[in-house]
Amino acid sequence: MKICYLGAGTWGTALANLLAKNGHQVKAWDRNSELVKLLNSTRKHPKLGDFQISKEIQYVETIEEAIKDADLIVESVTSAGIRPVFEAVKKIKGKDLPPIVITSKGIEQHTGLLFCDVLLEILGEENKNKIGCLSGPSHAEEVIKSLPTSVVCSAFDKKVLELIQTAFNSDSVRIYPNSDIRGVLFGSSMKNIIAIACAISDGFGFGDNTKAALMTRGLHEMSKLAVALGCKKETIFGLSGLGDLFVTCTSTLSRNYRFGKLIAQGYNMEDAKKSIGMAVEGTYSCVSAYELGKKLKIPMPLTEATYQILYEGLSPEEAVKALFNRAIKEEHL
Repeated sequence: MKICYLGAGTWGTALANLLAKNGHQVKAWDRNSELVKLLNSTRKHPKLGDFQISKEIQYVETIEEAIKDADLIVESVTSAGIRPVFEAVKKIKGKDLPPIVITSKGIEQHTGLLFCDVLLEILGEENKNKIGCLSGPSHAEEVIKSLPTSVVCSAFDKKVLELIQTAFNSDSVRIYPNSDIRGVLFGSSMKNIIAIACAISDGFGFGDNTKAALMTRGLHEMSKLAVALGCKKETIFGLSGLGDLFVTCTSTLSRNYRFGKLIAQGYNMEDAKKSIGMAVEGTYSCVSAYELGKKLKIPMPLTEATYQILYEGLSPEEAVKALFNRAIKEEHL
């Protein structure tokens, strides 16, 4: 296929490289024109060490050039970039849209929309059956090295789901289909918030017991809010929920985890983001999840505590104290 890839960050680069290895013609665009020029000239991403990117990927400086004659659109832009990028796509393509694969992980702020619903709002219900996604426990640094990885794909339409599975499946990346597109997108968004909380805990030396509690109770919060949003609870216990939660909460390859460690070291949020040098999606989704919890009247103490640390100046020590002084209820899963 001819594939348009929107976004050339580490995740976008890893997946574009995978698609090129699978024999597809890939044209990749990024809003950072200097990065586009660098990738074309060196075939190395500044955040991926000495790895040589496939020469079969053509990097271009405009969305128009990337999207021309595309059989499939794949995106890996930031959460904040989803809406403006697809408004541009709609303006260029009109009704002549190919299938679209969402790989970004987040929930839009203030609207509380999952990214499939953001695209529906922009592109219209008539394009619903063209929207799909890919998600799961998958560090770019490992995917690009062809280390064994299992992820999940989803779509509103079965044919698009099968198309995604065929396009991305390889000897090193195994793609499981799942019909619950909102559940897949939700799980991959919420896990970043819990990862920040776990990293803050690790940074303060609270230990493995604390992290196990945070991950388990965080998973409980994820499943409660997911069900309230109409997602399947079972999806949250699959690759895009529990699987992605585990890999993000336990690895220094995760930018959300590294960000949380910096917060524990005394960095403010902006300085920690600058140190990471890439989008920290958990800081974005934390606002969205906090707002949704309040709107739907769902108690989410761990999400609320993380929000208060990041946006209201609550110290991690006080957050832990408040969490452990909450009334104890029977455990329900």
